[in-house]
Amino acid sequence: MAARRLLARNFPALTSRTTVGPRVASFSTRTMASAKPPVSRVATRRLHQTAQHLKPAAATTTAASTVDSYITTHDAVAEPLDTQNFLDNQFVPSAATKWIDLHDPATNNLVTRVPQSTDAELKAAVDSAEKAFPAWRATSLLHRQQVMFKFTALIREHWDRLAASIVLEQGKTFADAKGDVLRGLQVAETACGITTQLTGEVMEVSKDMETRTYREPLGVTAAICPFNFPAMIPLWSIPIATATGNTLVIKPSERDPGACMILAELCEKAGFPPGVVNIVHGAAKTVDFILDEPRIKAVSFVGSNKAGEYIYSRASANGKRCQANLGAKNHAAVLPDCNKNHALNAIAGAAFGAAGQRCMALSTLVMVGETKDWIPEIAERAKALSVNGGFEPGADLGPVISPESKKRIEGLIASAEEEGATILLDGRGYKPEKYPNGNWVGPTIISNVKPHMKCYTEEIFGPVLVCLNVETVDDAINLINANEYGNGTAIFTRSGPTAERFRSEIEAGQVGINVPLPVPLPMFSFTGNKRSVAGGGASTFYGKPGINFYTQTKTVTSLWRHEDALAQKASKGLINVNEVERTLNYVDACKDLELDPHHPIVKLGDGRPGFRELKLHQVMDVRWLQAMEKEATRGCILANETGTGKTLTSLAYLIQGCTLRARNPHGPWRPSLILVPPGMIGNWIDEYRQAWGYDSNVRLLLYCSRRF
Repeated sequence: MAARRLLARNFPALTSRTTVGPRVASFSTRTMASAKPPVSRVATRRLHQTAQHLKPAAATTTAASTVDSYITTHDAVAEPLDTQNFLDNQFVPSAATKWIDLHDPATNNLVTRVPQSTDAELKAAVDSAEKAFPAWRATSLLHRQQVMFKFTALIREHWDRLAASIVLEQGKTFADAKGDVLRGLQVAETACGITTQLTGEVMEVSKDMETRTYREPLGVTAAICPFNFPAMIPLWSIPIATATGNTLVIKPSERDPGACMILAELCEKAGFPPGVVNIVHGAAKTVDFILDEPRIKAVSFVGSNKAGEYIYSRASANGKRCQANLGAKNHAAVLPDCNKNHALNAIAGAAFGAAGQRCMALSTLVMVGETKDWIPEIAERAKALSVNGGFEPGADLGPVISPESKKRIEGLIASAEEEGATILLDGRGYKPEKYPNGNWVGPTIISNVKPHMKCYTEEIFGPVLVCLNVETVDDAINLINANEYGNGTAIFTRSGPTAERFRSEIEAGQVGINVPLPVPLPMFSFTGNKRSVAGGGASTFYGKPGINFYTQTKTVTSLWRHEDALAQKASKGLINVNEVERTLNYVDACKDLELDPHHPIVKLGDGRPGFRELKLHQVMDVRWLQAMEKEATRGCILANETGTGKTLTSLAYLIQGCTLRARNPHGPWRPSLILVPPGMIGNWIDEYRQAWGYDSNVRLLLYCSRRF
């Protein structure tokens, strides 16, 4: 029971999980507890809330699933379908000659085939993104925001479907998979408020001179995603890249692309235009294409150090921006004064959740002083965890991603044994009765580890907790800082001063104080450092740094000399449509035209019966209308050819209706003068020619004001 509660506290999505009876396994056996059915009505109700076993569908692939029909078992897929590319808002079958088989980690049954997208398909994705960029960039920020609102609503609607895809392809438990979606959804929801983050800055730096900054999108961007968070990591890129006006080409992991394909479908339904989001597939060949394609301006990557350092170096050498989150060895220092029960529960959940396949998994314990005697109690909690297929009720952790990963993890456990560490809890050889062919590694605890051991120096990326013993807080800080990784760390203590000192001196990008997984919410940023982030942490994910990554700052310095402002009076004579007179003195202009400047009017035709409609809203700037409402002495004046018109219409009517009616039953009525706001001359000329012909003479008097 305690183990169940500790997982629920560390993973928000797990709060709706079933509660099962206690399970016990001895340290000496290599068998872990299997799942048991729910034992109470409350547990059954919670299980139903997750939709974990509702709406079972016939075995099919993610590509054929819908919001109401998707796989909810580990049964063999009857007719596996090939995964497709997503180009121009359409799923496009690949012409690939090389395919990658994708297997359910719990059974190793074939689920789908993933293509190595062809050269033509890779190029088509970038062509599509490049073509879509100018229009998407010019789309109003508020419209992009509305698309993002719809996108987040669709993710919530398809939440269970996305989670089921993750269970089938990646191996997580259903509740953990829902947590995967949740953490990505939070980034998308935060991106809905990105409007306030994109404002520039302005300052009057000297007399008549100002400097102003603008945030502009980069163009075509790309995201290369890992297998361990099939929904969350694509959602680190899609919302921020697109909300800031960029287009995106995504390469999901070839091991579990299903969730990303569902997200692409939701992008289209949300209103993203064709080409804004595109998906291609493959392994090294696709990565190299992304890194070398000159039209791709920025690359986002999450994954291993070997791949990430290669990607960062090659992308940078090609002049691209690159953000790359790499490996980790996250430590937790446990002090004797901490809340023991809270600390041990938190540690067990953070170490073994998601089968340890997280860059923020708590993989290393630093036991300070007498706390080394608590390690067997952590082992007891780990024994109680259920290792089973992710669709099974009560499962706490599922298999690792592949047979190769299982072999590597078991090899690191064996190396610890050979180097003199103690295997306190051994998860090797575990097999659930129902799924004997899966990639299973049970929770493993290795104690008496030394810093030189391979199990400590390498990232294990599995359900393995290594424990080192030190005497003091100073020793703990020195040990953690000596490690090459710096994603995150934690300390468990009741002492505020000790925690503050730890926070100040520790070399890690994310620090938890009595929190085992200090992953920040997306209003902050994912701020790893050292070898956990390529480039020393200069570019991190989401939050303000994420916005900075996807935008280019343009700084403009302008000089508008006050003495250069024009102020001559308007002439009454007619001039050609392409000629413009400028005046800063509206009152003088009105006097020249024999109009009352204190009662702005629109001077219309000659008073004879009949109406002609002129739709001014097509050519007026909203800011100009708002200014007219504030200052009644500024307006739009239309005078007939002879200047003898008598019909008057109030400016208020013009503003409210944006439609002007002029009496004229005997042929086209043409104005002889139009007073227009700055920046609208071209629109007025086009409108005039459409309404009254290209051979007409009209006088355009432009009222200039720096306020517009």
